[in-house]
Amino acid sequence: MKIIRFLDDAGAVRFGTNWTADDAEILEGVDYNWIRSGRRASITKLLAPVDPRCIIGIGLNYRKHAEEGVGNGPFATPEYPVVFFKSPGAIQNPNDPIILPRYLPSDCVDYECELAIVIGKACKNATIETALDYVAGFTCANDVSARDWQIKKGGSQWSRGKTFDTFAPLGPCLVTPDDIDADSVEIRTVLNDETMQQWTTSDMIFSTREIIAFLSGSTTLLPGTVILTGTPHGVGMAQSPPRYLQAGDVVHIEIDGIGRLTNPVLEEEINHTPMIA
Repeated sequence: MKIIRFLDDAGAVRFGTNWTADDAEILEGVDYNWIRSGRRASITKLLAPVDPRCIIGIGLNYRKHAEEGVGNGPFATPEYPVVFFKSPGAIQNPNDPIILPRYLPSDCVDYECELAIVIGKACKNATIETALDYVAGFTCANDVSARDWQIKKGGSQWSRGKTFDTFAPLGPCLVTPDDIDADSVEIRTVLNDETMQQWTTSDMIFSTREIIAFLSGSTTLLPGTVILTGTPHGVGMAQSPPRYLQAGDVVHIEIDGIGRLTNPVLEEEINHTPMIA
């Protein structure tokens, strides 16, 4: 089943399915246990398909991306998943803008198309065999990253460069595990009209099941946890010359079987001197 999260004409947040451009069938229930109501509601705004409790990122999870490297050449293939965190405040809706930071400024804001896992029920010590039992669904994500703050200025920690407001667009919908083979789908970034990334999740070093099993080891993943599973080769930082996001760009993240996540790019408006010139 495909599921959207939206505002209705009364301003209430709803989950829905079987939608048109104007309305959707309402899903009822809590904690990702939904049933179809048979009733419909108007869609006034499409929201990110989850309001996350936590956002966990996996780095260097595509073989070609690790080979692509940057600067000093290829990255070593990791023995275990490389883990970082993004703030839930970084979430952004489909069609709403990615904001280039100007108060704490960055001129190196990059795109990363990613498959996102949404955990639907509390998950601890999952096995490879049981991992998908905890998944509410999959969606498209853009792990937007300020490379200067991620690599040069972040004190060797990635989170500062990845957790600015609007740096985690998600959408347009959630697809339940029974409707998609998430470990074998094509994933793309289209920047304006140019395809920048185009690859398959079958190149992931750690599969979706392996990621869930690893992250849940002696650790509870709460319902609403979003896991970003890594990006393929073709990021802007690795282009020659680098191609970072600019105001006026439009970024599309596409995953076969899920859909297209679109976000324009704008600059942050500030009324005072930037923190760092």
